[in-house]
Amino acid sequence: MNREYLMSLTAENLLRPYRMEAGLWRYSGSVGTTVGETAADGPENWHWGWESPTSDLRGHILGHWLSAAAYLSTHDEEVRARANHIVKELVRCQEANGGQWVAGIPRGFMDRVVQGQEVWAPQYTVHKILMGLWDMYAIGGNATALKLLTHFADWFVQWTGHLSREQLDDVLDVETGGMLEIWANLYGETGENKYSVLMSRYNRPRFFDRLLSGEDVLTNRHANTQIPEILGAARAWEVTGDRRWRDIVEAFWFQAVTSRGTYCTGGSTSGEVWQPSKIVLSRLHRVQEHCTVYNMMRLAQILYSWTGEKQYADYWERNLVNGIFAQQNHQTGMVTYFLSLAPGSEKQWGSRTNDFWCCHGTLLQAHSHHATASVQRDEDGLRISQYIPSDTHWDEIAGASVAIRIQQDPLDGVVFGQTETPRGLNAIQRLEPDLPAERPDRMVFDIEVRPDQRTRFTLRLRIPDWVRASIRVYCNGNELAYVEEEGWVLIDRDWSAGDLVRVEFPTQVRAIPAPETPGVVSFEDGPYVLAGLTSRRVPVKRARGGDATTILAPDETRTHHWWNAGTYRTIRTPDIQFVPLFDVTEGEYTVYFPVESGDDRSTRSFNE
Repeated sequence: MNREYLMSLTAENLLRPYRMEAGLWRYSGSVGTTVGETAADGPENWHWGWESPTSDLRGHILGHWLSAAAYLSTHDEEVRARANHIVKELVRCQEANGGQWVAGIPRGFMDRVVQGQEVWAPQYTVHKILMGLWDMYAIGGNATALKLLTHFADWFVQWTGHLSREQLDDVLDVETGGMLEIWANLYGETGENKYSVLMSRYNRPRFFDRLLSGEDVLTNRHANTQIPEILGAARAWEVTGDRRWRDIVEAFWFQAVTSRGTYCTGGSTSGEVWQPSKIVLSRLHRVQEHCTVYNMMRLAQILYSWTGEKQYADYWERNLVNGIFAQQNHQTGMVTYFLSLAPGSEKQWGSRTNDFWCCHGTLLQAHSHHATASVQRDEDGLRISQYIPSDTHWDEIAGASVAIRIQQDPLDGVVFGQTETPRGLNAIQRLEPDLPAERPDRMVFDIEVRPDQRTRFTLRLRIPDWVRASIRVYCNGNELAYVEEEGWVLIDRDWSAGDLVRVEFPTQVRAIPAPETPGVVSFEDGPYVLAGLTSRRVPVKRARGGDATTILAPDETRTHHWWNAGTYRTIRTPDIQFVPLFDVTEGEYTVYFPVESGDDRSTRSFNE
């Protein structure tokens, strides 16, 4: 679905603002003409919203598009051909602009920022095409993209060279996106000092120094200004080894996540700004802008790559299931800018060509590469960090090449939505006597290990933070007495082609108290946040001393040949059905509910 939307956006429309800025496109009457080429489509087929010819952000979507296409191009020749064509056309635009500038907005926008005049985030906009070109080079293997990028970067070397430190600090107070990350990438790739100089110029002391001092510089500030800046600091640490950059990143994570807490979905923002620490219930409208979810997941994955700490992988999974998946319409593929968690919320879906919010772009990127988080190389083998159906191939694992295939078992419950396989009806020989007849009470994954020769290494399996009971692990049908270490299952053995590891994670509905009011809860089932299909936040009742299973019971568990994962209904009045938040596409829903004992009317801490 994501690929279909990506390829529905034509090169002609994506390139229009770049060609306009370069003088390679003109509009006459009802027809736009690319100089030297055939007539383009009329205005009724153009990209509008944030991509319209009058928008200060025009051109931003092409950068997102190239970043998404770079991943897909590694195994999709049609996507690769279009992406390479676009890069060639951008070369023409850059040449027409004098050899450096290649953006869909005028260079004069940058000077307006210096002069303190009103303009909507030109560096944020330019960063998108810079990052798209970087990804086309680093992932898509397009060498021309790097030349384009370095020539464009040289414009910024010259432009910032005329600014004082105070002027630079004022410029950095206007949303810069991930410019620092680009300069760090170029310095790491080329070693050229001019990019190191750019990194120092984009060091934002008004933010970074106060962050390092422990001051709260997040609450009520624009989140998606700050997160890309921290991603830049992370990359600067990786290419320079300067500890200050890493300290900035770790101080940010502590402030943004560890001490602040999150909504039940894993998001940390409301109305595009950071909510106050441990406060969620007073800010439930316009929660977790899609862009912040995507960028915080990127940061979590970076911190995970540095430390191997499970907390970052758990955070990533929660935001994938209850953010990225919950903010895409599974029928149309469109995105919702925010994910409201207030009583009576409805998801507001974007259109295909009339909005082009920033979140349309991060939608394209998020789905193009989230499977790359599944498997990582470890010091003595491989680790399965995310249970996303995927195939990966690894060289030089204990002297062998190893392929890993992860699959979910639709007979025993699924983690990423419904499955329509008929095996649930036909594979009678696979019915297991210990599975409940009502609905599977576990999520089951098969991990096939295929080395090209017999070899010994350790396979680590993450135990998700939502697991509250003992798991079971099998290899080739035999249950293993596994070793557990800090939330990981360790399997150290001699592996042969076709070895099959099966892991079962038990699930159970549970109530999660809100941080500031423990008597108000959200409900979860495995990794899913559940949404009550009601317009009101009415109290739900539990048995005295009972847990969430005395509030909700399984409901509508089976539909022909698939399980309805995560569907529940209240046992007592009021009668409310609950479904996974990511399954809601239409209608009103509520996420947080006060809990009353079934024996009295008092609202108290769920754990009392």
